[in-house]
Parts: sequence; structure tokens; C-alpha cells
Amino acid sequence: MTEEPKRRSWLVFVPVLALIAVVGLLAGALVWNIMNVPEPLVGREAPAFDLPQLHDPNARFTREDLVGKPALVNVWASWCATCVQERGTLVQLRRMGIPVYGFNFQDTREQAIASLARGEDPFSLVGFDPRGLTSAEWGAHATPVTFLLDRHGMVRFKHVGPLHADLVSRQLLPLYRQLASET
Repeated sequence: MTEEPKRRSWLVFVPVLALIAVVGLLAGALVWNIMNVPEPLVGREAPAFDLPQLHDPNARFTREDLVGKPALVNVWASWCATCVQERGTLVQLRRMGIPVYGFNFQDTREQAIASLARGEDPFSLVGFDPRGLTSAEWGAHATPVTFLLDRHGMVRFKHVGPLHADLVSRQLLPLYRQLASET
């Protein structure tokens, strides 16, 4: 094969590589924009809600249950694999004395209770949100999502996705300790 046909065959890949580079840049910019959009709920009062408790459908879980001390609220579901993996982190936080509450998102009561029974339950209270309407009002359209509220019920932190050790140690715990010292 001569040098000229080799060069031409290689030139066919130049537009393909250019297209891949442009798509990569656009995808990166989109992800960066999504990750850096200010969260409208942070710095505002948590939305009011009134949900039946997961374990006792006759009892209620409301925003007032979250007022008076800093608290973590985790939106989770039994069908969410990352929620199940994240549960160990939530258990550790509860063992550290951090109140952990939950909204059970688009689930069945039976599956949610069975899921919690398969390990240590990290939640002080869980609101049953089978249609996900309350979770959506909080800005959670998928699971897991975690919020940290101050003692007045103001949202001070929101994280979409599973909590990981670095995030907990660098952001969540210092902020929780700061909020707890203000009470």
C-alpha cells in the first residue's frame, strides 16, 4: 500500500474524531451546568407536608416533627439500589446522634417495610409518599436525595445521589455541627 491511500484512510477518521470531541465538550458543559445550578430550596424554609407514617398509617409525619433541632431528611425507595447501599452511611449518622428522617418515594408500604427490616433502620420517622408528590415539592424527583435542615426548618444543604464518606466528612458533618452549636 502506498503512502497516499494510507493518508486518505486516516483522513476519514478526522471528522469522526472531531464530532466525538464536540459531543464530549457539549456533554461536559451540560453536566457542569446541571451540577452547578443553584438549588432553589437551599436557604429557604422546607415545604410543609403531612404524610402518613410508613410503619403506622394512622399516625402523621409533618414538617413540625423536623423543627427544634437540626435534622437530616433522606428521600429513598426500596427499589433503589443506591438507597440500599447508602443506608449504612445513614445508620452511622444516626449512631452519631444526628436525627435521620425519611420520605419513602413511589414505593409500596409492604416493600418499604420489608426493605428496612433487612438491616438496621436508620430513620426516626418515615413518611410514606407513594406518589412522590411531597418529595417532588422538596425538589426530589429521583432517589436518593438528602437534605439537612436547621432547627427552624430551613434547608441548609441538599445532595442528589448517595452520600459518600468524603461528602459526609467535608461538608455534611461540619455543617451539622455548626447548626447544632447554634441551638
